Amino acid sequence: MPDLLIELFSEEIPARMQTRAAGDLKKLVTDGLVEAGLTYASAAAFSTPRRLTLTIEGALAASPTTVEERKGPKADAPEKAIEGFLRGAGLTRDDLEERDTPKGKILFAKITKPGRPAAEIVAEVLERTIRNFPWPKSMRWGDGTLKWVRPLHSILCILVAEEGAEVVPMDIDGIASGNTTQGHRFMSPGAITVRSFDDYTTKLQHAHVVLDPAERANAIWHDATTQAFAQGLEVVEDAGLLAEVAGLVEWPVVLMGKIDDDFLGLPPEVLQTSMKEHQKFFSVRNPKTGRIERFITVANRETADNGATILAGNQKVLSARLADAKFFWENDLRTANAGMTDWLDALKNVTFHNKLGTQADLVDRMATLAREIAPAVGADPDQAERAARLAKADLASEMVYEFPELQGLMGRYYIEAMGEDKAIAAAAQDHYAPLGPSDDVPTAPVSVAVALAEKIDKLTGFWAIDEKPTGSKDPFALRRAALGVIRILVENDLALSLKSEALQVSSTIITTTLKLSLQKLTSKNADLLAFIHDRLKVYLRDQGIRHDIIDACIAMEGNDDLNLLVKRARALSDTLKTDDGENLIQGFKRANNILTQAEQADGVEYSYGADPKFAETDEERALFAALDAAEAQITPAMQAQDFTTAMSAMAGLRAPIDAFFTAVQVNSDNATVRRNRLNLLSRIRQICLAVADLTRIEG
Repeated sequence: MPDLLIELFSEEIPARMQTRAAGDLKKLVTDGLVEAGLTYASAAAFSTPRRLTLTIEGALAASPTTVEERKGPKADAPEKAIEGFLRGAGLTRDDLEERDTPKGKILFAKITKPGRPAAEIVAEVLERTIRNFPWPKSMRWGDGTLKWVRPLHSILCILVAEEGAEVVPMDIDGIASGNTTQGHRFMSPGAITVRSFDDYTTKLQHAHVVLDPAERANAIWHDATTQAFAQGLEVVEDAGLLAEVAGLVEWPVVLMGKIDDDFLGLPPEVLQTSMKEHQKFFSVRNPKTGRIERFITVANRETADNGATILAGNQKVLSARLADAKFFWENDLRTANAGMTDWLDALKNVTFHNKLGTQADLVDRMATLAREIAPAVGADPDQAERAARLAKADLASEMVYEFPELQGLMGRYYIEAMGEDKAIAAAAQDHYAPLGPSDDVPTAPVSVAVALAEKIDKLTGFWAIDEKPTGSKDPFALRRAALGVIRILVENDLALSLKSEALQVSSTIITTTLKLSLQKLTSKNADLLAFIHDRLKVYLRDQGIRHDIIDACIAMEGNDDLNLLVKRARALSDTLKTDDGENLIQGFKRANNILTQAEQADGVEYSYGADPKFAETDEERALFAALDAAEAQITPAMQAQDFTTAMSAMAGLRAPIDAFFTAVQVNSDNATVRRNRLNLLSRIRQICLAVADLTRIEG
């Protein structure tokens, strides 16, 4: 079985596109080969700045001959129907077989499709792949019609068998396939002829090209950390930057440079962001002081002076960039020390949303809401309000204008410089969190109050103006805001009634901006709470809690206290994983079904109490006693929000309920006994439903 090697060689491919492009090449080619009848053992794709490579091992030399049997019309069908069948099958009337079936004589055709050579199929699939490649952006060049991310120079395409390598012939807009590639642009220019994938990788290595991006990334990180360690320093980890830099070079050469002393006083995050965004440099930190003191740059070639000239040029450019950052920093500090009044005034001219007012309006609402929420989360109301008023002031700073990703962080620095309490400063950075499902949530009470105020105001405001997420579209990140509210409350173990302590208060506050009636805004809060519950289902489902368990808990009173709701759901989930819990559900459903049918048939509700004196069997009396004992445990446990104890007591009913149904016939001929037993079933339902709405549990 031959192997297949493909390389598409072009001008530099943007680093951000390389990984996806390699995956697309692999999928499009392998899917095309399989669809055409060629199978293979394995496939792997690679990328460098100038090439996409695909190697396929163990491919068939040709597609197999196939025979397809196709059922046609009846033998006595109209002639036009038979002619249409013959045209579709590409056969004549004599080629058809006539068979007796229960429905009469039916015509059948056997269509033989001869196999095709692998080279023919590969050429066809690869041309289709190249012409329809899904680049995010592409370009045309010269007089051709071909589009590619950058001008395509050559196509290497060979089938490798024991007898040697065969070029798969093809020509796309004057670019003919061959068995040659190019080495490093500067260090090893010139054509390289290859005979196999192993030969290809070996010769590229000798020509100063590391084909595997993972190997380039590992080499960069190893050399960078080694050089830093030798100086008693450490490289700041950045997986995204490492992947990007590995996509910028074919032959990585790691160089470490020094940052001028003039810039060492800048916040480390400013240095790190400036170097990463503008220069693609790694930051090197002094672990003793936490300062960023050096940088790592990765060149794409070796030089006679061991990179000294490259390093000097990079240091010169970096100094200019950092001089700008230092200017912004010093200007911003002057504004901060003056009380941030200029920034706060500037927010009045920055639109948050054309229907929700300016950033200053948002800050006013946040400050009022944070003060109201503060007692519920253990924060000082004055501090919460002050923190909310300053939290977004840095949006008007020069540093954040230059580096928007530093918003919040720079606010913390500037507020600390003003001499404000550290809790107030921390809220500026923390109130945006969490930005993703794996981000830490704020834990300091003041930060929690401001973070909740920001997210709840956003949710209430956009619901008020009917700008809700639709399908996959969520331009204002409202799903993220809802998940943030959930995680902050749950992971900090906070009790907060969203209806009365958050959404209603936020609705009241926002009426001053929207000039809408409070009644109209309040009416939308039920829908908003349902949206938050939907995000809660996703959050808990990722933790292994079934959707029906969550629904059973959401149906209970107090479902707007998300922390309480999650505790109930987790306790119920744990209970239903036990044998007693699982079997109790069946007993509850049996009791509920019998009771429901009887109530419908009799037109009465059996909820006025069962009397033990009418019990005729030991199993009945045992169930009465078990229900008394369970209720004595469940009622105080539910009042104390001790769901684990309540669920355990409920699960303990499994055995007496099972015994009752085994020994007792509910629908007794004695009307009094029947009524008493139905009331006993009603008590089972009442006690179980006090814990969770078990009618919503599946199974």
